[in-house]
Amino acid sequence: MERWVMLRKGADFSGIAEKYQISPRLACLIRNRDVIGDEAISRYLNGTLGDLYDGMLMKDMDKAVAILREKIEAGSRIRVIGDYDIDGVNATYILLEGLRRLGVEADSDIPDRIADGYGLSVHLIQRALDDGVDTVITCDNGIAAAEEIEFAKEEGMTVIVTDHHEVPYEEWKGEKQYLLPPADAVVDPKRPDCTYPFSGLCGAAVAYKLMEALWESMGKDAEDLDDLIENVAIATVGDVMDLQDENRIFVKEGLQMLARTRNLGLRSLIECTGLGGKKISAYHIGFVLGPCINAGGRLDTAKRALDLLRARSKREADLLAGDLKALNDSRKEMTEAAVKEAVTMVEASALKDDRVLVIYLPECHESLAGIVAGRIRERYDKPVFVLTRGQEGIKGSGRSVEAYSMYEELSRCKGFLTRFGGHRQAAGLSMRRENLEPFRQAINENCSLSAADLSEKVVIDMEMPFSCVTEALVEELELLEPFGKGNTKPVFAARNVRLTHPKILGKHRNVLKMQAQDQAGTVIDALYFGEVEDLYAKTGEKLTLTYYPGINEYMGKATPQIIITHYQG
Repeated sequence: MERWVMLRKGADFSGIAEKYQISPRLACLIRNRDVIGDEAISRYLNGTLGDLYDGMLMKDMDKAVAILREKIEAGSRIRVIGDYDIDGVNATYILLEGLRRLGVEADSDIPDRIADGYGLSVHLIQRALDDGVDTVITCDNGIAAAEEIEFAKEEGMTVIVTDHHEVPYEEWKGEKQYLLPPADAVVDPKRPDCTYPFSGLCGAAVAYKLMEALWESMGKDAEDLDDLIENVAIATVGDVMDLQDENRIFVKEGLQMLARTRNLGLRSLIECTGLGGKKISAYHIGFVLGPCINAGGRLDTAKRALDLLRARSKREADLLAGDLKALNDSRKEMTEAAVKEAVTMVEASALKDDRVLVIYLPECHESLAGIVAGRIRERYDKPVFVLTRGQEGIKGSGRSVEAYSMYEELSRCKGFLTRFGGHRQAAGLSMRRENLEPFRQAINENCSLSAADLSEKVVIDMEMPFSCVTEALVEELELLEPFGKGNTKPVFAARNVRLTHPKILGKHRNVLKMQAQDQAGTVIDALYFGEVEDLYAKTGEKLTLTYYPGINEYMGKATPQIIITHYQG
């Protein structure tokens, strides 16, 4: 059941509109995104790279820079150890490029999802020792690898951690005792003692900040690293970070760079996914380019995606881009099959009564667990863990709803787990097979979610008659882009709408085209994507609906239209 909520946040909309030369309606939408005060509004509307914060404000950044300078001067062997997802791959690339452009021959290692598991492992440290590596820089991992880093330190290695995940903790008398790994420097904006102004960066952004700080300390022009912002943008969207504050600037600027990228691999991937010549948006990163980059780490090796970013010839780039697209196509088919199996399992058992779904799909490829969990969460509006058979025990991923902190809830059940880590909204976990049922019981017994927490919340920005849907409005709404988590597309509503002239379109018959008339009598073209038969059946009835305005350009003619997102009636 959906809960429709109308936002009513107050401010001097006409004053803001006048000051920033925008409409009062846009001022209201910005306030609804909790952007408050002149400085924040100015950054939101007009933020540029010059508005990014100084990376040296991060705790231990000075230490990390000093260590790297010393190691570079000594000619020590440096290895970057990343992770196998879109954030880890781009973070690895940023560190390698930043060092390579300084003339430093660093190398890299990325764990294999199945053989090595997530993040730093003793196996990866041993491999580095065998190769004569002196210094390891982690990216997008390391904050939870205390034992592995202790082993590296005992073997005489220098370790710099760059990460953005939550710092592990133990609760003692109701207080959280944070457990930092024993590395030589730990750069993570989520450290409780880090006073950096924005803690929502992805791993690639932290890696970029380290390279920028290193370059500046060596008297180099850090602007020569600006092209790497496109990699920060890809990682920020792909790792589903909130598009607020610095992230918004990174993504806005990075998308513009991506359109004219000089990176041969990205250019080939853009061409082979049919995006050549198009205006690339955050949507394209999230649903077209990103899944291809992730597909390497899911079904093959993430080193293939890193090779794509580092490709030195068009031929190599085209080959790798084609491979990753093919891998992603097969990933889609495997995902559909696993989602179907999961739904059948939930519907046919007592699982559907649980507030937290713990689904065991032994044959599902373990790399797809997170995607499947996300799809099941969308269907049931509940936190979901999908577990698969691993090499040792079972392992999987979780995806959460807004009101449920996955990392904190797993911390309360860690006695059943061999390993876990992650964020509020997503997590990874491993356990012994015999702990599956006890874990399912405990995670549900601890769950304090109410019925309201478990219903989809449709947040409406404002009611707006169809007469307001104009080219000027649609153009002005572009000032709010890029859209994504933390900066969602505006949602408008209209009551007493009558739909007429419905037509079902599309190869999969999943598009409904019709005309919509609001209570003032304005008629506008309307589209709906989804369960079209249900809405088709309501033709002629009076409905309340939510929508997003758009312009349909056809044969040189621009016509206002709306995309219907939800309806009641």
